[in-house]
Amino acid sequence: MPKMKSNRAAAKRFRSTAKGKIRCDKPLHGHILTKKSTKRKRRLRKNDIMDPTATRQIRRLLPYL
Repeated sequence: MPKMKSNRAAAKRFRSTAKGKIRCDKPLHGHILTKKSTKRKRRLRKNDIMDPTATRQIRRLLPYL
């Protein structure tokens, strides 16, 4: 049986934690940072954990995650 293909766009955006949760970066931290407050930019630096409903969809895109 051939290997399943991972969705390459999803593979670049999501990682797995040690406990198997899906980790992703927070949006809105790429550009136009001058109008955002320092506090907001600092909060956007951290990673986010996907909620369980979205995790099911991500696992379908990334079978070997």
